[in-house]
Amino acid sequence: MADGYNKPIPIPQPESDNYWEGAKAGELRLRKCDDCNQAYFYPRNICPECGNNNTSWIVASGNAKIHTFAIVHRPPHPGFMDDVPYVPAIVELEEGPRMATQIINVEADPSVISIDMAVKVVFESITDEISLPKFEPA
Repeated sequence: MADGYNKPIPIPQPESDNYWEGAKAGELRLRKCDDCNQAYFYPRNICPECGNNNTSWIVASGNAKIHTFAIVHRPPHPGFMDDVPYVPAIVELEEGPRMATQIINVEADPSVISIDMAVKVVFESITDEISLPKFEPA
């Protein structure tokens, strides 16, 4: 575990292994349906748009815009206490899917952060196997 990292750590599942391998390599990987051409997140074997299982992996651009955000002053877990205030957000990826994340490297102030603000992916390595995708202003 990374020094001082005391937050919950994701547990990769077989259908998400490629996603986590990509994150460790600095790539944001998404599943894409080869039948309806829809990219989607979170990783799963069945397309949520058309229900088919003819899917493949793509590497996303890493570009997104903020769909919604909040500023947290009272964390839901003790591990986040040193991070307050922090900015959880839903971002809309250039490829279409939305994902939950954290906006970093920006002041946690609503006069600085805005809906539709352009952001780009960065990765935080928290263990030898896990890197978390976060976003910062583009």
